[in-house]
Amino acid sequence: MTEFSQKWTPPALSSVRAFEAAARLLSFTKAAHELNITQSAISHGVRELETRFKVGLFTRNSRSLALTEAGAVYLPFAKDALGHLRAGDRAVLAPAQRERVITVSVSPSFAAKWLVPRLGEFSSAHPDLDLRISANATHIDFADGEIDIAVRHGNGNWPALQCTRLCGERLFPVCSPLLRGELPRSPKGLARHILIHHRDSTAWREWLAAFGVEPRANIDHGPVLNEMSLAIDAAVAGQGIALARSALVDRDLADGRLIRPMKQELPAQFAYWIVEPRPAVERPNIVRFRTWLLDQADHDAPGIA
Repeated sequence: MTEFSQKWTPPALSSVRAFEAAARLLSFTKAAHELNITQSAISHGVRELETRFKVGLFTRNSRSLALTEAGAVYLPFAKDALGHLRAGDRAVLAPAQRERVITVSVSPSFAAKWLVPRLGEFSSAHPDLDLRISANATHIDFADGEIDIAVRHGNGNWPALQCTRLCGERLFPVCSPLLRGELPRSPKGLARHILIHHRDSTAWREWLAAFGVEPRANIDHGPVLNEMSLAIDAAVAGQGIALARSALVDRDLADGRLIRPMKQELPAQFAYWIVEPRPAVERPNIVRFRTWLLDQADHDAPGIA
């Protein structure tokens, strides 16, 4: 046995996971979001490996992150190790337990505003199934077998997957009922109000133009949020008027947290789709979950499903 093997101790699994996620996404922020830990925890894990190797694994500047030569060498080994551990988990779990667990990938906004509020109903209807939610803004590829089924927002054109349309959407303004005394009654009246933006002002500009309204010069003024769910919550808090997608505000409207100040609306370009790897399509518990999703959409407000 060599001197190296006698003294070798494995690195902390948390450090390997932090490095692998940061290296794959080339972002400490995105890695922290994916692993549901703080950005400082990602930094600490990477720093532990760099101390172990006595070499940097990333080059950093204010705008980008890149792997060093050492980081590029280590990445495939980290991926391989984590892949073997995941495979080991699946091999050891009893078949009945594996079948009972359904892991679904959804966007953070769909999780927060559509799926999570319904989890109690799912548990009541299917007490023998365990649902695990993976909220991620990027589309997963099902390659590692961790995800059983996903809900994606798009045009449904994913040829390698089985795609089932869940629900279409409409776009319309929403705001808090606290603003009732000063509500705009037409798209033109929105010029006097603070508009809440999802990512940028593009959606508002296109919506207003569809109704013949020239966007005001300072339309960019107002809160800008990177998730639709956050824009909706800002409207609930009375911070302005948001341009919402119907599927994500159905419950807030039904419960009175939001109101529609005007009747004008437009069909959304994209819809929500249930997507699955084809081998999983006929698994009985996946069929049950898919059917439940479709039933939920059918019972939404008229016009959403």
